[in-house]
Amino acid sequence: MEEQMHHRVREIIAAVPPGRVATYGDIAALAGVPNPRQIGWVLREDGGDLPWHRILRATGVPAEHLRTEQLALLRAEGVVAHGSRVDLRRYRWDPDADHD
Repeated sequence: MEEQMHHRVREIIAAVPPGRVATYGDIAALAGVPNPRQIGWVLREDGGDLPWHRILRATGVPAEHLRTEQLALLRAEGVVAHGSRVDLRRYRWDPDADHD
């Protein structure tokens, strides 16, 4: 992934506000990245300072190896999961609607 695209992905992830979530696909679409898996790569390699816990699979379920921590961080922000699934209709970030 080119540096400019990488920077754009980081900017978009950083903009997801507390109490909201986005999917890897949402971030990819906003950044113009062709494959949502590349979003996971950015988070894995360069996402320690980003709100990584707000990014979920398209099903609303966190990655299995992060599930407990991710759901706890989301719960602290008011995002309640049913089992291990977050209701994307309720909590999904809409960048066009969340402007102050």
